[in-house]
Parts: sequence; structure tokens; C-alpha cells
Amino acid sequence: MANATETKFGDPTTRLAQTDCWSVLLRPRQPTLGSLVLICREPVTSFAEVSAQGYAELRDLVGRIEATLREVVAYERINHLMLMMVDADVHFHVIPRYEGSRQFGNVEFRDAGWPGPPALDAAVALDPAMNDALLAQLRGAWLRCAG
Repeated sequence: MANATETKFGDPTTRLAQTDCWSVLLRPRQPTLGSLVLICREPVTSFAEVSAQGYAELRDLVGRIEATLREVVAYERINHLMLMMVDADVHFHVIPRYEGSRQFGNVEFRDAGWPGPPALDAAVALDPAMNDALLAQLRGAWLRCAG
């Protein structure tokens, strides 16, 4: 069963991948192309409370996320932000960073904060068709990046 943060970010419609302890979701609002949310599925609200299995899965997931986004977005830097100000479940916002913009379909995705902190409010809202198309491309890369 999805926790409140997974539900808020659109699970299962936005789901890229899921393990026993984590969900990887496409952010419905994209501050940069390929922005994700990595959400702990364990009932924890503190990073220190994540289980040993959760930490082990996290290491592998981060590597796979970075490889997938490198292929799809060709980012220059990547930010893993653990903000947890509104949503209490342990989670990270994964924001690929790049100078200028990236194109997906007929939509331009600018990194409005480059080279400073990400501008999370300057985001492109994905419609259902764009969500599905971007997820399909990410899923293909996810499978190719299996380690």
C-alpha cells in the first residue's frame, strides 16, 4: 500500500520502479527534464530510521537512477534533495541539472536555477500523455542500466 508521499506524487501512475523499501516516481511537475522522487516505503519519518535493507537498496537505486538519467537527460550535475518540509515520509527529490534547456517532444525544459540551487517552482506540469511518454523512455533506459 502506498504511503501518503507516494500517493501525493502520483503512484502508481508516475512509478518508474519499486523495490521492497523504495519507490522511484516521476515528478508530475518537472523543474528539469527527468526529475524524480525517491520515496522510502518503510513507515519512517527520519533518515536514521531506515532499515539496513533500505540503505542497501538505496545505494543500488541511486546508481541506477543516475545511469538512467545520464542516458535520457545527459545531465551535467545531479541533486538529491532531502527536503521533508511538507511530506514527512523519508524521500529525496532527484533533480538532473544542466545549463540551458532540454527538449522532450515539443516541450522545452529549462534549468531555471543553473548554476545555483534548483528552482523547484519553475516547473513544467506534465499532462497524462507527456507523463506516459517520458516514463516509457525512462523505463527503457532503466532496463538497459540494470547492473
